[in-house]
Amino acid sequence: MNENVTLIPARIRAGNRISKEENKPKLRVAAYCRVSTDSDEQAGSYEVQVQHYTEYIGRNKEWKLAGTYTDDGISGTNTKEREGFNEMIDDCMAGKVDLIITKSISRFARNTIDCLKYVRQLREKNIAIIFEKENINTLEASGELLLTIMASLAQQESASLSQNVKLGLQFRYQEGKVVVNHEHFLGYTKDAKGNLIVDKKEAKVVKRIFREYLEGANFRDIAMGLERDHIKTGGKRYKWHMSTVRGILSNEKYIGDALLQKTITTDFIEKTRIKNDGTVPQYYVKNSQEAIIPRDVFTQVQEEMLRRADMTSGRDGKKRRIYSSRYALSSICTCMKCGDIYRRVAWNNRGKKSIVWRCCTRVENGPSGCTAPTVPEEELQQAVIDAMNAVLESSKDVIAILEENILEVVSQDNSDEIEEINKTIAEKQKELLELVHSKKDYSKCADEMEKLRQNKQLLLVKHAQTEGTRQRINELVAYVKTQDTQITEYDDKLVRKYIDQIKIYDDKFVVCFKAKMEINVLR
Repeated sequence: MNENVTLIPARIRAGNRISKEENKPKLRVAAYCRVSTDSDEQAGSYEVQVQHYTEYIGRNKEWKLAGTYTDDGISGTNTKEREGFNEMIDDCMAGKVDLIITKSISRFARNTIDCLKYVRQLREKNIAIIFEKENINTLEASGELLLTIMASLAQQESASLSQNVKLGLQFRYQEGKVVVNHEHFLGYTKDAKGNLIVDKKEAKVVKRIFREYLEGANFRDIAMGLERDHIKTGGKRYKWHMSTVRGILSNEKYIGDALLQKTITTDFIEKTRIKNDGTVPQYYVKNSQEAIIPRDVFTQVQEEMLRRADMTSGRDGKKRRIYSSRYALSSICTCMKCGDIYRRVAWNNRGKKSIVWRCCTRVENGPSGCTAPTVPEEELQQAVIDAMNAVLESSKDVIAILEENILEVVSQDNSDEIEEINKTIAEKQKELLELVHSKKDYSKCADEMEKLRQNKQLLLVKHAQTEGTRQRINELVAYVKTQDTQITEYDDKLVRKYIDQIKIYDDKFVVCFKAKMEINVLR
């Protein structure tokens, strides 16, 4: 050998190794198996795949099993959630695998981009992939061309499957069949037949959330209270977010109904979901499962959320105010000079510190804006005590007045109107389905149904208000009958439960009860 030539011995490489036949090491072969659902039928297929490749690799004297990588119940359109697949790729990059064998391209990936990406990444490491069904070896010259064609077909198959699933779901929606993931659904579980049933323990939490909100608490108050009491969310976590509370309060499923297709998938590969803004039809199924919350309570909550989100004050109702739940008297004390609300202020008047309630307009603009009086907190709280005691002192007369109020409320019941509009909506629904199935223009019918639903919502709001008033009257009647002694101390809970508004004048307070009665308290 020329002295200028240095021999560099061959080294073992990841992938297909080159050495003398007699010293040729066995190829480390990995098998990849995947089934896309967790059904019993597919689980059997999964076991068969694992057994097949274990035996198949064992029969080849030039191969040895480097590992069986598996994903069970995971979609093939995207590799992000496939732990077994990603572990296999990591082991390949680490030089632990020389060859991958899998059943078909669709088992490996139904996304053409992902498929080619990993094939090329592995080829750089001299690692081949053998697809049994298509008889493709990615290290062969024709491998990538065939792979591109077959991967595209697999992706198209996945797209077609996705569309079939969508059509199947729409058919189920039209039949009123509700599919809900109960694992993260607070208040419900499923029976042996797969039907939603109430979880009594969790239902108490749902009822608590609705009750506290109507009593004046905001989303943050409720969330903090649930965390403080170590109560789990629907996702079995102890951390509560305001958005979680808001979602529960606005979820129609708690009244036994279900709005289907709230969100839609826009990309079957990335599984991107967006809010359905009318792109595809929605389906509203009544009485799909047992209710936890009465309809009138649910409607009251929806109205209260709207009220708090859009609070205004003043004579013209144009002054925007922010709802505060910290104090029971917040947002219910009204200035009778300018119509604005009163707010709690830490006051320092000539070195004397005190807590007072002042008209917001006067606070912001001074006496030129409003000349409403400043009210010490003790005086305002005493007015509440005096009003409650006045009710208790004249219990017989009060009960008689409240019973008259109940009769008046009953006369305002609009159940017949709601029933009539429900019949009309049902007729329009049949007409709409006929137009859809016959592929005719249904836009006019859809618009008519939308107007009917809006009118129905207005009627339901009115009905809820009526039922709410009736409930408040009955609650006050029960309180008057059971309270034997006068009240001596101010209580926020009594205010939240019984008092709707306090009108503030120069010389008096008018305490307005939710039971539709008023008590004057002189200053």
